[in-house]
Amino acid sequence: MKYISTILSIIALGLIGVLFFSQSKQIDQLKKHVDGEKKSTGTGFKIAYFDLDSLQAHYDYFKDVQDVAKNKENAMNLELSSMDRSNQKKIEEWRQKGNTMTQVEGEQAQQEYQQMQQRFASRKQELEQQLYKEEEDMRMNIRRKVEEYLKDYNKQKQYSYIIAYDGNSFVYNKDTVYNITSELVGGLNAAYKKTK
Repeated sequence: MKYISTILSIIALGLIGVLFFSQSKQIDQLKKHVDGEKKSTGTGFKIAYFDLDSLQAHYDYFKDVQDVAKNKENAMNLELSSMDRSNQKKIEEWRQKGNTMTQVEGEQAQQEYQQMQQRFASRKQELEQQLYKEEEDMRMNIRRKVEEYLKDYNKQKQYSYIIAYDGNSFVYNKDTVYNITSELVGGLNAAYKKTK
């Protein structure tokens, strides 16, 4: 969930690059037209945007996915905490035996302690990787839903580009006339309610 704004910002940057490339082509075509060559006819160039923060705050599916991710993270932390308590209990038993342990028992305790640490570290890494993969899959699923909705939405509106805006974007001025956030959130939530 942490990286969706970064991913969408990167996409926005790419789209802005394409926009500049497209504009330079139009300038070249205009120069050719001025020089006497025939100018190609084009349609209007419109860019719409949506506020990524508002989408995240009001899109019901996004909130549900966040809840699922938090529950999985809590379950992971509970499992690791339980494992740690069990390890600490065993360590405390060894401490109580203390000087009464034979050298062989001490060496076995040391080996068992190292194995406990390895199991804990291995399980923690496994759970963290699993959680990261699931969160990444969730982010990609959200992105896919937004892209699919915007593809249908844009059939009627015919924007050249629709970009995501957040505080990290390189967009310094935005005309609220082209803000489609409320339409996007409303449409996505309506589509999500149909799937419930």
